[in-house]
Amino acid sequence: MDRFSIVIERQEQLERLIQEWGFLPFFKNGIRGFSIEELTPPELLFGDEVEKGPWQWKGPIIGNWESAYGKFFQKKAGYVSLEWLPDFMNWRRSQYPLGKEAADSRRIHEVLVVNESMLSKQLKVASGFTLSRKRVAVNPDNPSAPIENKRNGMAFDALIAQLQMGTHVCIADFEYLVSKKGEPYGWGVARYCTPKAMYPELFPLKESVEGRTPMQSRKRIVSHLQTLLPDVDKKLIEKLI
Repeated sequence: MDRFSIVIERQEQLERLIQEWGFLPFFKNGIRGFSIEELTPPELLFGDEVEKGPWQWKGPIIGNWESAYGKFFQKKAGYVSLEWLPDFMNWRRSQYPLGKEAADSRRIHEVLVVNESMLSKQLKVASGFTLSRKRVAVNPDNPSAPIENKRNGMAFDALIAQLQMGTHVCIADFEYLVSKKGEPYGWGVARYCTPKAMYPELFPLKESVEGRTPMQSRKRIVSHLQTLLPDVDKKLIEKLI
């Protein structure tokens, strides 16, 4: 069966696919057809009050402890199975070393390590960011000259995405607002965590990858994806990972 002829209609089906493939971006990327978005009927992708879809399945899938979820692919969301997560972390952390991240990024990570897991809004405030997404604030002394707000919500979003690309942070769950009827609604608020707190069995990382260097982990991932995607240009696979 053509791998891209699959139509995702059930959570269990999506989970099997993540385990079989090891890597599965949520949204379209440079590899045509290699995303949940492209494999799911449009009317089911984000689900609704009657029938849930991949968007609502994120939390339950994470909670089954077989895959990690975060903005891992070109700063867009996707899954990596726990089988492949150690090699993925080994490679990505060599490309996005925490020590070379911005001071604000390191501060976010430090706060998260201390607290183990935090909702997005909690982490923003605790790390010194405002909930507002505005890049400037009113200057009461000179209204015509706004004050630049470098620690706004948009800046936080960019930094937390960068930390996920480096596999220093992942998403532990999504928490929803609850209606008067006791039913969850809305898009869900991300609860962030570090992979070490979420998957302690994978650490020390050097032992999990059996001593492989970051480059060896990269080659192993590329080889796996080339087998899965034999007709895809190797450069597109390398760009994705």
